[in-house]
Amino acid sequence: MSEFHIPFNSNKKLEVLISKVKEDTELNTLLRMSNVTAIDRLGFNDHGPTHIKIVANSSLRMLRILVKNKVVPNIVKDYNLENEDAEIVVVLASILHDIGHAVHRRGHELLSTVMSSSIINRLLSSIYKGEEGTIVKFEALHAIYSHESGIKPLTIEGGVMKVADALDMEKGRARIPYKAGSVNIHSISAMSIEKVDILEGTERPLRIVVHMSNPAGIFQVDELLKEKVNTSGIEKMLTIEAQLIKNGEEKVLKNFQF
Repeated sequence: MSEFHIPFNSNKKLEVLISKVKEDTELNTLLRMSNVTAIDRLGFNDHGPTHIKIVANSSLRMLRILVKNKVVPNIVKDYNLENEDAEIVVVLASILHDIGHAVHRRGHELLSTVMSSSIINRLLSSIYKGEEGTIVKFEALHAIYSHESGIKPLTIEGGVMKVADALDMEKGRARIPYKAGSVNIHSISAMSIEKVDILEGTERPLRIVVHMSNPAGIFQVDELLKEKVNTSGIEKMLTIEAQLIKNGEEKVLKNFQF
């Protein structure tokens, strides 16, 4: 895997995890194969190395903003582990959530959950021992499994990763699959999203701003992001603001509060 830039801050466990991810042949091969399925065989958007780097960084940023605003991750609340362990969970789940595409797109959430088990054992072997490693592993598997639209995560970490997955929607990277070369609402809206910002909010901890060059971009928010947020379990912790860029200026197109 090429460079995986992520802000470790003081989380040494996270630094070790990323170094092991970079060196893991099986994982990197599965990420490559996921893109063969998604892009080469189905003509859809990227679900491989670039996607997982974006999701990992977005998950980490969202989690840190929530923690700063006194939101307690479930691994801390339920098992008395640390915030740095919650960071491991969201990054690990972000990296592994789409590897099921190496087998098939249909049911890839469940496939990813099953396929991730032995990989997680290997990645965490030098970071955790005994009970803590088991807890981190299965909290990550929970987040991977529940990133499917119809399944509601039962943890803050799972909700964060689910929303972060949908936020990889900047120009040409829409999470709604669209056929390359086709001209329809999917492709037009996919090319309309210029930037997605994850910011600290005022009324709620998280403020997500979607900047778009064409009003068609709202389709991406309405058709996927809203659904993911509504089934995330953290919907009351965030707001979404769609901004339209026109003549070099931005105006609020639509606000979403759940």
